[in-house]
Amino acid sequence: MAKIKLIGVAVITLCIAFLQLSAQDKPVYKDNSKPIDARVKDLVSRLTLEEKVSLLGYNSKAVPRLSIPAYNWWNEALHGVARAGEATIFAQAIGMAATFNNDLLKEVSTAISTEARAKYNLATAQDRHLQYMGLTFWTPNINIFRDPRWGRGQETYGEDPYLTATMGTAFVKGLQGDDPDHLKASATAKHFAVHSGPEATRDYFDAVVDEKDLRETYLYAFHALVSGGVESVMSAYNKVNGTPNSINKMLLTDILRKEWGFKGHVVTDCGALDDVFSTHKSLPGPVETAAAAIKAGIDLDCSTVLQNDALKAVRQGLLTEKEIDNALSALLRTQMKLGFYDAAAVSPYYKYGADSVHNAAHIALARKAAQQSMVLLKNDNNVLPLAKSKYSSIMVLGPNAASLDAMIANYHGTSSKVVNFVEGITSAVGPATRVEYDLGCDYKDTTHFGGIWAAGNADATIAVIGLSPVLEGEAGDAFLSETGGDRKNLSLPASEIAFMKALRKSVKNKPLIAVITAGSDVDADAIAPYADAILLAWYPGEQGGNALADVIFGDVSPSGHLPLTFYKALSNVPDYKDYSMKGRTYRYYTGPVQYPFGFGLSYTTFAYQANGNLKSKYNSADTVSVTVRVKNTGKADGDEVVQAYIQYPEIDRMPVKELKAFKRTSVSQGAEQSVTLRIPVKELQKWDMKTHSWKIYPGSYKLVLGSNSQDAKVTLPFTVAQ
Repeated sequence: MAKIKLIGVAVITLCIAFLQLSAQDKPVYKDNSKPIDARVKDLVSRLTLEEKVSLLGYNSKAVPRLSIPAYNWWNEALHGVARAGEATIFAQAIGMAATFNNDLLKEVSTAISTEARAKYNLATAQDRHLQYMGLTFWTPNINIFRDPRWGRGQETYGEDPYLTATMGTAFVKGLQGDDPDHLKASATAKHFAVHSGPEATRDYFDAVVDEKDLRETYLYAFHALVSGGVESVMSAYNKVNGTPNSINKMLLTDILRKEWGFKGHVVTDCGALDDVFSTHKSLPGPVETAAAAIKAGIDLDCSTVLQNDALKAVRQGLLTEKEIDNALSALLRTQMKLGFYDAAAVSPYYKYGADSVHNAAHIALARKAAQQSMVLLKNDNNVLPLAKSKYSSIMVLGPNAASLDAMIANYHGTSSKVVNFVEGITSAVGPATRVEYDLGCDYKDTTHFGGIWAAGNADATIAVIGLSPVLEGEAGDAFLSETGGDRKNLSLPASEIAFMKALRKSVKNKPLIAVITAGSDVDADAIAPYADAILLAWYPGEQGGNALADVIFGDVSPSGHLPLTFYKALSNVPDYKDYSMKGRTYRYYTGPVQYPFGFGLSYTTFAYQANGNLKSKYNSADTVSVTVRVKNTGKADGDEVVQAYIQYPEIDRMPVKELKAFKRTSVSQGAEQSVTLRIPVKELQKWDMKTHSWKIYPGSYKLVLGSNSQDAKVTLPFTVAQ
């Protein structure tokens, strides 16, 4: 018996020793109990210089001896997982901005990251390491939509820095998740910096901008996202004040890392390093560019310059191995947070599978987002909503009524369940109502139209016109754009204006509803004489058809608000290439508009009443707080977006007014809700050109509450102390 006990003790001792030995054999970089920096340092120490350099490109190479698989960093998720097969397609970013609902946007990006994790799990389980199937997403686009001609403005959250920062931060939080030890996915704030067109010259234009506009407008949202923990920043193609962004040490190191404390990695836009020597001609060639980029703060190259030429730069003495290590360490840190060097089960997201992709909950969320994004611009005699019982026949027509492109915008995924506008209207009214469809017109022909007689024979007509992502968007993708992705003007196609005029003659006194798809400001006035109501649908995503029907028939009241100014004419706006903010956006523009920033009609009306006045005087450490009672004074339930604008002391180059808080609230017919808005006085700081620093200017201010930037339901004065 004693022998058996001794043998047992010996076996246990051997097992313990074996486990200890195994633990000692496990490399630090694979030990998730160790600090990330220790793991990164260990992995870097095991790599040769050649292997390190091979990992600095977006299509990073495998290192089999260390069990490092190949990985493609390039992935997109602007409004759903893009270019990677089945995924839920949400409303385009500009439409999400129109919701003025950052909580909803966080829900959307949470759903996107859930689908991303599921697709990544399914792909890697089959040993697939494909482009667009990873976890490092190059979104959101938080450039300021300073000029409505920019085709890629649809990818942004509009013209206002505060709205952009708020919506962008919400998107990042949902995409990256809330686990303290793991990233659900990696988000990227792009394009850093001062990058808002012209699209056709994006590879070589020089954005000339002074410190004040740079700090207050173009960098504001980037700073907010860095403070909110965004994992990555993408450098832009263009120059800023003579220096290409991807070798701009002032931006990438001095401001981004040293001043703001950014801890993530910086990736170039795709081909941006090639631009440094080929189009900007700022450096002689790729070797000098590879060295300058890493020294400036670039970690990852979306091309092959670093992989092909960084080693040459080291050998020529232009770069040190330590500088290579610093860049690589930033990349490995992100990969560690994503769990790339851990067993799959360590991740809190490893169980996500096919049932997490394009499920019923995500489809319902896409419908809700599309509903809240749509902006009612005109509603003569309250023609909307249409009562289904009153209309036995409906004509749905127009070039975008059944257009897939107009639903899914750019940087999109694919879905087997896209509901276009014809399908949404048809489904909503049911089989007892006659619905007809006709293409109606194209984007060019101004004389030949379809569906005109049929529209005259229907009780109501819904004409879906506007633009599409082939007319405005990224250079190359918007292949029907006459200006490399941008727009020459704000006009709708002349064929659509002529079509609407012909329709009006045919339908006479029966309701004619115009639905406009677009990613920007359009000249709605051109078709306003012919339409009883105008609804801006943006590019609403896969549930756009159902969402339109929900709004048209009054299941929900429209509640979207414009995230950009609709100008009367481009002649009122500065030259497109001019990056000064003077005369641009509602913050600095005082000319005539079709619709102001923040505008959006409802099927009901709202009244505001502030609960008391503000304090008479505030200091820099204070917060301006106001509670307002919002009463629904109309005949329908609805959502109101309370917008808080600041009017500044009359000092040179102060904004006309500036959004500094907003809150969406649902209010039932006849009921009221209390909304509290808080604005830290520090948010009122402006850049002092003399001291090159932020300053809170003392003086008289006003807090203006309303439903758009030109509305003033409540005005409350206050002062900021010296």
